[in-house]
Amino acid sequence: MPSPEVLSEIRGDGIAVVTMSRPEIHNAFDDAMIATLTATLSGLGDDPAVRAVVLRGAGKSFSAGADLGWMRRMARYSHAENEADALALAELMRTLDRLPKPTVAAVHGAALGGGVGLVACCDVAIAAEAASFALSEVRLGLIPAVISPYVVAAMGQRAARRMFLTAERFDARTALRFGLVHEVVAAEALDAAVEAVLARLLEGGPAAQAAAKDLIFAVAQRPVDEDVLRDTARRIADQRASPEGREGVSAFLEKREPSWRGPG
Repeated sequence: MPSPEVLSEIRGDGIAVVTMSRPEIHNAFDDAMIATLTATLSGLGDDPAVRAVVLRGAGKSFSAGADLGWMRRMARYSHAENEADALALAELMRTLDRLPKPTVAAVHGAALGGGVGLVACCDVAIAAEAASFALSEVRLGLIPAVISPYVVAAMGQRAARRMFLTAERFDARTALRFGLVHEVVAAEALDAAVEAVLARLLEGGPAAQAAAKDLIFAVAQRPVDEDVLRDTARRIADQRASPEGREGVSAFLEKREPSWRGPG
């Protein structure tokens, strides 16, 4: 559920804006914030009124990763407690990654550690020019474990090998070159760039977008064998026969807007 540390607003156009709101500590998260953010995202994923989700941070930063107080508590945890704690963060990442709605990260300031993981889990990531990134875990004798599947998928193995091991900071242009973000804009243009992407997302059929996102997970890193051929054929047949698929094709042939875009 939303709390003062996780703000959630659903706009009239169906865009949900989720803001991590611990600006005094650069939106670093602890176990309580992780649980709240997971529940908030899960609820938005289940809400038919929500078309897309924007994730952003309040104040000067996107997210500085783990909160220092939380890290101090973790240092006293048993192995079993540490594993349970890590699984909660892993569940947050999976929830965001697999959300059945398009997700957009609006990144400004610092995105560090788990903050990079959140960026990597979003479908679209747009960064302000002054944004900076780091996977700094090895400097603390740790590893970016539960975020690694998403970061490696976004950045590629080659870039991850450098950044996981050096823990160096890199700027928004480097993040763009790595594929971690899709676009870099001036700070004052960040909101407009996000809105431009959202406008394009609102043009698509919501069920088709959810199915398209699931399709990516189904075919990524798989050989094009008989199973993939049959699975993809089944998926398009299902979508063509769905109410949304029939409406979209009819609207195109009749030169009108489909129902999800309204009569305008």
